[in-house]
Amino acid sequence: MATVSRRLPKQPHLDVPKRQARELLNQWRLGDADAFDRIRKQHPKLHDSGDADLKSAVFRLSDAQLVVAREYGFSTWTQLKERISGHTIADALDSAIRAGDRDRVVDLLRANPNLLHVPVWSGNWGPPMSHAANLGRLEIIKAVAELGARDFQHAFDRALLQGKIECAKWLQEHGAKPVAGTIMGSCETLNVAGFRFLVAVGAPLADEKGNRLAPLAMVLETYGRNAAGKHEILKILSEQGYKFPDTPMMAFHQGNVAKLDEYLRRDPRLIERRFTCSEIYPSALGCADDGRSGMHWTPIDGTTLLHLAIDFNEWEIFDLLLKHGANVNARADVDSAGFGGHTPIFNAVVCGPRNDVQMTRALLARGASREIRASLRKFLDWTETPRWHEAPSVTPVEWARTFPDQMWVNAEALKLLTGY
Repeated sequence: MATVSRRLPKQPHLDVPKRQARELLNQWRLGDADAFDRIRKQHPKLHDSGDADLKSAVFRLSDAQLVVAREYGFSTWTQLKERISGHTIADALDSAIRAGDRDRVVDLLRANPNLLHVPVWSGNWGPPMSHAANLGRLEIIKAVAELGARDFQHAFDRALLQGKIECAKWLQEHGAKPVAGTIMGSCETLNVAGFRFLVAVGAPLADEKGNRLAPLAMVLETYGRNAAGKHEILKILSEQGYKFPDTPMMAFHQGNVAKLDEYLRRDPRLIERRFTCSEIYPSALGCADDGRSGMHWTPIDGTTLLHLAIDFNEWEIFDLLLKHGANVNARADVDSAGFGGHTPIFNAVVCGPRNDVQMTRALLARGASREIRASLRKFLDWTETPRWHEAPSVTPVEWARTFPDQMWVNAEALKLLTGY
């Protein structure tokens, strides 16, 4: 299923989303399956439409524009146009909010009141009030509210996602509520402060649909790599009555080093075992059973605990595995198409938003090969055009240098591997 998510470029021009809307309209006319998926995902009146219904639906250019606007994170086409036309001012607003310059923010919004309800940077971060909540700028939140901003609920959600508790308290006092789904933000970012606050005020432990397993699945599957935060939130969920299976993988997720050590002593072969995606993300705990669960960069399906310790930035577990003699050149399983076979150092060099080199250095010190080759395939589900990226017979360095999204490459680890 297509899951398009767009971000405005540094110098946006309305001609680009206009073209994208026309292209979507033409794709709908041709009965394109990806176009139907995008329409279902973004159009509020067509969420539950089957392919036959979509083919016969009234779908105009204005509908395509709405879909594209929502893919950019804006609720309407008009809002997207306002954001693009006010781009220079929006940049100035962003800078002023980040600097905590309340007076500058007020001056800009008084001169441009139409931007009071338009996302400053992205739809996720939201209009000026919500944008300020992301950054913990309470005085700016108050000032923007006085000017007429009313995105209290979205600002509340963003404050908790970022752990800005004082902002969240003020917003709650002014009408924001801990409704179903609010808890998902702090689960996404593994923010313990926001999660604790919501539990304390009685927020539902469920997504907006009332699914009680959704917060747990989010904690397990999120792109976040805050190991301590993950462990603490899982502990709180356990205290709230959630039951976890007694397995090596759940000991891993909980950061329970003693329990994992016990498993390894009981079964020394566990150190060599390859874990499937369904074992790492059990469907019984709410995780998607589609083989692409979770957010990763170097694939983890069919990998060892050492691969996983690197991917999830589990330092204590990484050290434990080395003490138990984990093979630093252990290869992942190879699938029926010939992809896989990568060693832990591949995971160390393309590992998401971090640049530490300690794990890479430890692997090399124990004989990890720089020259070993593997064929990798990764579904890029976070890009504007979701697609498979294939890298046949690459070394760890080649895997890093050819990865389509360089922001997820560990630049320092790459330097260590190449020597420059």
